[in-house]
Amino acid sequence: MIGLYIGLALGAIILILACIIIIRTLTFKAKPLSTSKADDVYVNVEKAVADLSEMVKCKTVSSRNKELEDESEFIKFKALLPKLFPNIFASCEYKEVGARAILFKYAGKAHDAPTVLMSHFDVVSVEEDQWEKPPFDGILDKGVLWGRGTLDTKGTLNGAMQALESLIASGFVPENDIYLAFAGDEEINGTGASMIVDLFEKEGITPGLVLDEGGAVVQNVFPGVKEPCALVGIAEKGMLNVKFSFSGNGGHSSSPKPHTPVGLLSRTCANIENHPFKFRVCEATDAMFNTLARHSSFVYRMIFANLWIFAPVLNLICKKSGGELNALLRTTCAFTQMEGSKGMNVIPANASMVANLRLLPGETKADAIEYLKKRTLDSCIQVDEIYGVDPSVISEVGTDGWNRVEAAINSTWRDAIVSPYLMFAGSDSRHWGRISKKVYRFSAMALTKEERGTIHGNDERIPTDTIKKTVEFYIRLIKTC
Repeated sequence: MIGLYIGLALGAIILILACIIIIRTLTFKAKPLSTSKADDVYVNVEKAVADLSEMVKCKTVSSRNKELEDESEFIKFKALLPKLFPNIFASCEYKEVGARAILFKYAGKAHDAPTVLMSHFDVVSVEEDQWEKPPFDGILDKGVLWGRGTLDTKGTLNGAMQALESLIASGFVPENDIYLAFAGDEEINGTGASMIVDLFEKEGITPGLVLDEGGAVVQNVFPGVKEPCALVGIAEKGMLNVKFSFSGNGGHSSSPKPHTPVGLLSRTCANIENHPFKFRVCEATDAMFNTLARHSSFVYRMIFANLWIFAPVLNLICKKSGGELNALLRTTCAFTQMEGSKGMNVIPANASMVANLRLLPGETKADAIEYLKKRTLDSCIQVDEIYGVDPSVISEVGTDGWNRVEAAINSTWRDAIVSPYLMFAGSDSRHWGRISKKVYRFSAMALTKEERGTIHGNDERIPTDTIKKTVEFYIRLIKTC
């Protein structure tokens, strides 16, 4: 009899849980997409394409090894801008900040909530023999402009400049000040952007909106969602490079000890990979789930609407599959380098390996180092930070700045779902978290998976229609400043 009561009680509990899950799933609905009519904007596409081509021809490759940089190319780029954008130079205050950063100010009617539009004009190096077309010739072929920096990020710099240039010509005066802040050392984590933030901080200027590179309009990036998604980063993960070192006695490989230096390091590597960092839904990822999962299929809506019960299942999936979903939900650790003996028959006296970590917001470099040391199995292995930055501040959603970015996206890509997200890569925008929680990361382009793969890779290129759309977005955004 007692068993019957227990069975009935368990059945009732299961039924109640099932009802709660179903109700929560059914009420986890998407908000309707914007149906407002978009303003028609004129873009001089021929000029926008030609100007970006000229920018690409400047070989502004930055490197920590200064011998690999050509400073004359950076000077050439800065000298090019007044020729391409005479209205901006005639109407805006211009200053150079440090060696590599430039700042424009277009004065508005008020000065209390300025907009800062960011980009960078340095690019990463290329392997020219791997490119289908020369990376610095700015070749236009069949409606596609080829060249390093077309996507990252001379394309957005050009978009913002084209938009402001044409609006100034039309007599437009913004309600609040507009700043264009461009650094020439972003790819090497330089000081350009941080020096501009120092300047703002010193002068007591608090932006109402900061917009930098980041997400794009993409498809097939969230399970069960078929519509295009415009991902706007509200935070970025931290980055940490860590070195694991062993020093001891080497010797001939013909009479090894039970564990060689490389073997000891490998054991620690495997232990860390088998015990990943803690699964956690941070604020930025929760905002993304709460937006995109509502547009997903029923099964995925059920999972994301009820993470209070399905989180262990999601954690298991992430552990087994890795990839982008896993990176949204934990600090990741990827072992990227290992060094031992230079001889195949010599046991090294010194061996090392390097791991690259991407830190989830809410965790710090110190937290990560402590965890890695706990998972290091041999006391003879030294764990040291090489270089790192903590995660950025998480920006607020629903502010006036966010709403203006969202409206400009809705007007430019009518069928896209605008969603916050957590950016895995680093950008100059992290510096602005010191003075504002209205910092957003969106590269104003619709990009295919193939196009995204050319960023920092070979054959980087951009369709002319994408160039046009980028300018349209910035015109619409600037009009709301």
